[in-house]
Amino acid sequence: MNTVQALLFAIHREANQPVRLMEVCGGHTHAIRKFGIPGLLPDTVSLLSGPGCPVCVTHTGFIDQAIHLAQNYPVIITTFGDLIRVPGSGQSLETARAGGADIRIVLSPLQALSLAETERSKQVVFLGIGFETTAPSVAATILTALERRIENFSVLSAHKIMPPAMAALVNHQPNLDGFICPGHVSTITGSGIYEFLSRDHGIPCVISGFEAPDILESILLLIRQINNHQPKVEIQYKRAVKPEGNMKALEIMHEVFVLHDDWWRGMGIIPNSGLVPGGRYAGFDTLQRFSLPEFPDTDNRGCRCGDILRGLITPPECSLYGKTCTPESPAGACMVSSEGTCQAFYRYQN
Repeated sequence: MNTVQALLFAIHREANQPVRLMEVCGGHTHAIRKFGIPGLLPDTVSLLSGPGCPVCVTHTGFIDQAIHLAQNYPVIITTFGDLIRVPGSGQSLETARAGGADIRIVLSPLQALSLAETERSKQVVFLGIGFETTAPSVAATILTALERRIENFSVLSAHKIMPPAMAALVNHQPNLDGFICPGHVSTITGSGIYEFLSRDHGIPCVISGFEAPDILESILLLIRQINNHQPKVEIQYKRAVKPEGNMKALEIMHEVFVLHDDWWRGMGIIPNSGLVPGGRYAGFDTLQRFSLPEFPDTDNRGCRCGDILRGLITPPECSLYGKTCTPESPAGACMVSSEGTCQAFYRYQN
């Protein structure tokens, strides 16, 4: 019997009551679908996909602000490629670029900073999205900009942190029995950020790796916590995650960013869930440099991405899925992103 078979045997033997487990990492969502894990589990175990995709949870108003900036000011907008096709209220960054806006894809915030260093006559704006995994690299870039006195660089930030969203999910999902906690985020934060979930809400948590045995072992650990009525935080992904996390990355992130209330698709405004440059670094916040209007959230009509991100429905339950919404012609953010739940379901069809 190999490792996967042994884990499945144990899960089938010990999952003697219905459990609902949610992963909150886009990488886990895709791994779960890729390996066909739902079809291997007993009927008592349900897997729900949560808001683990930073592109998916980003406000359409953020896209509209970036487009407004590109079309009304002499700026260069820089962005990761997976954001460029996300629909705003009227168009995407991709269509705005086709219409003449100077919007460029970069591979890192440092590449955007290098562009600012060579294009001193223009303001260069980096669209910062992502959770605790990417925020430290953007913070380090801002530190570099200050050190090099590159004053024409700023960040329009949609960076978010996971714990407040996970707390909100407990309220949205009263029957949630456990979290498969994000692996990459946890390499930065460590395990302590999840302690309140088990302590205050009685929710078991396991930080998982991304291979099939990792995910299956994490599911088994959660089932055992539930069966024993002993909620806690466990690290399955020990080869990458330490309890204290990456202290240097956390120091840099906390030095540059401050918390603020931020909007999450499907859940609305969550207090102290967003990150923006603050203190002596507030000048690198794009919103401090430009007078930008607030844009409302306006998802495409019929798109149920918000419900999918809360685990209330699966993608096939959305009337647009696979019809007017495909990876080639996405109607919503959950189908655009390589980490989106809709794209994972569509790609692996299981």
